[in-house]
Amino acid sequence: MIIKNYTTKLLVTLSFLLILPYIQKQWFNLYSLNINDISFYSILYYLSGAICPSLVFINSLKNYTYYKFSKDKTHSIKVIKGKRLLFLVAINLIFLSYLIADYIYINFDLIFKLFLERINVPKPDIPQLSFLIFLISILLIFKKSRFLLKKIILVNFILISLYLWHLQINNISVDDQFHIYRYFGLNDLNLINLFILVAIEISFYTWSFLSYKTNLSDWIVPRPQKGDVIPFLNIFIFYFFIIIYYSILT
Repeated sequence: MIIKNYTTKLLVTLSFLLILPYIQKQWFNLYSLNINDISFYSILYYLSGAICPSLVFINSLKNYTYYKFSKDKTHSIKVIKGKRLLFLVAINLIFLSYLIADYIYINFDLIFKLFLERINVPKPDIPQLSFLIFLISILLIFKKSRFLLKKIILVNFILISLYLWHLQINNISVDDQFHIYRYFGLNDLNLINLFILVAIEISFYTWSFLSYKTNLSDWIVPRPQKGDVIPFLNIFIFYFFIIIYYSILT
């Protein structure tokens, strides 16, 4: 019943996202008629840029943050332990920590270069970046701080989305002086922002699986079952439609 309700809500949300860009284009046409004046449609069009990021925030916080896995290590034949587990934990933790640190830096880089041009935020050097990765890794180990980090990431996504919306409306070009420009070799900054979030979502899910309950303290993790793939697929399906939304909007 829970799966059915989630599927229904997901379908409604995704259907709305496919219709929304066409509605926004109509609002933009009406806004363009009086582009120099503040009107109802200009305000509506500006505010509409927060709809999709807000939906992403709500859906991710509700469905892709507080993971629960029904595992019984004592009766599981296939387990991950020893050096193999150490390798998976180290790689995933470092990769996720680096993504989070760099994603937050992208936010500050956009803020200062768009709105505070006189202040320059230097990119962290290797010792500073290593310290940030270490600090974030510590926060990811603990349950409460891990959830707090996920909320910060989602707020970061909304802010970056709004900055990019502002750039798009005002026809402000972004060159290679912006840190976000260097990702993936893409020109569409909305897709870059989205792909970074998807990478974090996948890595966060993997880390949630590895660190679930006493997995790390017992240093033994059951191998993923078929049911553990479902949240992974849900992430891909949801963000695939978000990609379609931004593609239509562009």
